[in-house]
Amino acid sequence: MAEPTATPDQPAVGRRRFLTYVIAAPTLTMGASLSAETASEATPGLPDIVDLTDALVLAAAPTVHNLVVEITPANRVVVQLPREEVGQGITTTFAMIVAEELDARLADVEVRLQDATPANLMNQLTGGSASVSVLYQPMREVTAAMRARLVTAAAHRWGLPAGSLSTRDTMVIAPDGRTAGYGSLSADAARVLLPEVSAAPKDPTRFTVIGTPRNRIDALDIVTGRARYTHDLDVPGAKPTVVARPPTIRGTVASVDDSVARGMPGVLAVTRIPTGVAVTAETFDQAQQARDALKITWNPGPVAGMSDVDIRTRLRAAAPPFVLPPLGTLTVEGEFSFAFLNHAPLEVMGAIADVRADRAEVWMRSKSPIPAQAAVAAAVGLPQSAVTLHPIRGGGSFGRGLFFDAGPEAALVSKAIGRPVKLLYTRADDMHHGRMRPASFHRVRATYLLGTVLSYEHRVGAVELDLRHGFGDVITALGAGLLPGPFAQTVFHLTQNMPYNFGVETYLLGEVPLGVATSSWRSIYSGAVAVADEIMVDEIARRLGQDPVAFRLARLSGARERAVVQKVATEGGWGRALPPGHAQGVAIHEEYKGCAAVLVELDATGTEPRVTKAVVAVDVGRAINPRGLEAQLAGVVVDGISATLRAGNHIDNGAVRESSFTDFKWARMRHSPLQTEVHVMPPSTGKPGGAGELGFPAAAAAVANAYARATGTRPRSFPIAG
Repeated sequence: MAEPTATPDQPAVGRRRFLTYVIAAPTLTMGASLSAETASEATPGLPDIVDLTDALVLAAAPTVHNLVVEITPANRVVVQLPREEVGQGITTTFAMIVAEELDARLADVEVRLQDATPANLMNQLTGGSASVSVLYQPMREVTAAMRARLVTAAAHRWGLPAGSLSTRDTMVIAPDGRTAGYGSLSADAARVLLPEVSAAPKDPTRFTVIGTPRNRIDALDIVTGRARYTHDLDVPGAKPTVVARPPTIRGTVASVDDSVARGMPGVLAVTRIPTGVAVTAETFDQAQQARDALKITWNPGPVAGMSDVDIRTRLRAAAPPFVLPPLGTLTVEGEFSFAFLNHAPLEVMGAIADVRADRAEVWMRSKSPIPAQAAVAAAVGLPQSAVTLHPIRGGGSFGRGLFFDAGPEAALVSKAIGRPVKLLYTRADDMHHGRMRPASFHRVRATYLLGTVLSYEHRVGAVELDLRHGFGDVITALGAGLLPGPFAQTVFHLTQNMPYNFGVETYLLGEVPLGVATSSWRSIYSGAVAVADEIMVDEIARRLGQDPVAFRLARLSGARERAVVQKVATEGGWGRALPPGHAQGVAIHEEYKGCAAVLVELDATGTEPRVTKAVVAVDVGRAINPRGLEAQLAGVVVDGISATLRAGNHIDNGAVRESSFTDFKWARMRHSPLQTEVHVMPPSTGKPGGAGELGFPAAAAAVANAYARATGTRPRSFPIAG
């Protein structure tokens, strides 16, 4: 078999580079691995790490081909996906990739979430919008090799040249019209050692599935209630459990009187755990009533006595000083504050745990199942190999699913009472004791002379970001010396990129370790840093007397970035006449190997500002599913509206003020744009980039810029509503 030829979309995959293996199974079940020799060939010398996507791809490289795809006798293609589905549509994306390379019907592909598998190392982390960047090519290679074996098996069965056969609709077709479903060939294909047709992935010019708009494969199940989330699972004997939690962030139990609670109807157990006191009962209602009857004395948490003003003071002090003096040039300066922000996914956190003397089994949503598995094992004193952790689809995440607080809690309770438990966070639990985007303060200065920006300095003081969900492990996996600095500093610098030609550009981060539970929130640091940048771009343009769109087009450094800005300006009618109190705003963001621009129109004449129209242009390279991409970008516009205008968390005397969507003012239907357009730019010949977090900074900044133009103000604190 001749060595495959490289195309602009895929590198050549030779026999040494791509070594397929067939797992011992009666049906065709395949994966792939890189030899040690080839792995060293693939990354000679110092890796070229430009951004976080590069870091995640490199960290996953040793096990990126550890993929398992099976063809069953029932003609089903079953994929074990080492990623988490949290509503972003990743199962549909990879079903499309598999269907493309196998020439299978999309309806015949089933994607299951793979159990926590430590052998995957860094290749079972869902975050950084990197799943497609990491797995696109390996998944194509594995399934293309499967197709070659299926064709070879059919050729042997029919006594025909393998090259004379074709494939479509999950079957092999002979020139005389005979067909054989993949399922009927699976056992024979498992015994094929050397395919007699090329095992290389398709040339992208032959794609018929990838790049076409498709509905989600699980859409009907979701809207009809058949999709199962953690608390829909019926694990035999698992009893409802809730936890009484402290009044302040990360407070601890000093003493507890549970005499009344233990005697209440349905109560099975009261268990003290590090994060509070758990009550297990026959029903959740009984558990909650008994929880409320507990008499607990609490030790204060690490920020007891502190409120928003105290935290802002510390953040301002933590922002590093400017490096470059003005040198007699003119300056544009701005200071910005961003509040804590709860992830607030529709599905609250929870876990089911069944802990025995020698083993444990846990069911929970988890974007980082290997660290979650390790945390459960450590909590109950078992080796990690004795813990089975089943990732369950999640109802939203936005970064919340990176942490796994509920898993160890449920496991501790199960171990203590000797029975399975189903532990549930209430909405108030997750608001008060869940994770939040760190609050941050930003000091920005640009210098200019004769219409040219000479320098741009951005200084950040932020509450410490907790990266113990796997990103820290990724940085460690890259090896000492490849990436300098602590985890947070490394991630910060890998995610910050100024897309404009602004002379000397510097970004510095100072962190404040308050002990508040934090996690990445939509674009990690860029959700605040890039928003402040884009507000500053508008203000620099205003100072120079230039139109904001024209200013961007003249100074953006890349053609892709200029194209998305031009697209929203054209499609959104930039500069058209609007009534008093109405205005347009525009912004762009580049990250995750893609870029997005957003134009909004805002009406500030009512009792609260309302975005009436949003136009988005996005370029992620090759879009696997344009319809899914459109849905993600439309959703992120609402996130931008919420975080800029309305929603934030406040700290009062060491406690989170908000308890539910009543006072955590996320946008409702009445706050959403009356018209939203998403334009997916024509596909390039490159690989696909990330999309999940890409649009947020541009959407949030466009809203802020529109508000500034509509009201004649310069917003500096977000959310604007306070």
